[in-house]
Amino acid sequence: MEADKDYLKDIQDIRMMMDKSSQFLSLSGLSGIMAGIYALLGAAAGKYIYNLNYGQYIIIESKSFKAIIAIAIGVLILSVLTAYILTAVKAKKRGETIWNTTTKRLLVNFLIPLVTGGIFALLLIKNRYYGLISPITLIFYGLACVNASKYTLRDVRYLGLTIIIIGLLATAFMGYGLEFWALGFGVCHIVYGTVMYFKYDRKDK
Repeated sequence: MEADKDYLKDIQDIRMMMDKSSQFLSLSGLSGIMAGIYALLGAAAGKYIYNLNYGQYIIIESKSFKAIIAIAIGVLILSVLTAYILTAVKAKKRGETIWNTTTKRLLVNFLIPLVTGGIFALLLIKNRYYGLISPITLIFYGLACVNASKYTLRDVRYLGLTIIIIGLLATAFMGYGLEFWALGFGVCHIVYGTVMYFKYDRKDK
């Protein structure tokens, strides 16, 4: 019996070593929570600008549109910086390097759908298909998460699938893009980050 237990423990140790070598496991749950908060604040600011221009058609050349784009970029920058800092801190605690072959693969697989979706969204803006911006950004971000999930925690896959579904719903119910955007990028990230924090981050303390 003791030999069997040792054998099972050896298998578990080997599996853990393989996971560490093929997956980046230091993603921070807190960064997900913060990204969600940034997204909700950004959505609230966007809604405020929209209400100020209620009944008016917001065009690319308008100050309101530029303000909304600036808010979106600000949310993105804050989210990326926060994710990098908190993930770097967690990786250091775990004795892992944040930049290695696995993280490179993770980043490449994440960026391919994300950049594609970003370019697609810009083309939609150029052609004034504003109603599709929210669904497209949600769907392609979800695809990016799913595509990158094989190099990190499985929970990222479920986050991606959830956001894809929300993006499809946003396409079905046009006119509620901002609300769906807040649900996908805001609420989902907060829920995901909270689950990740209690599931993984607390164990590392």
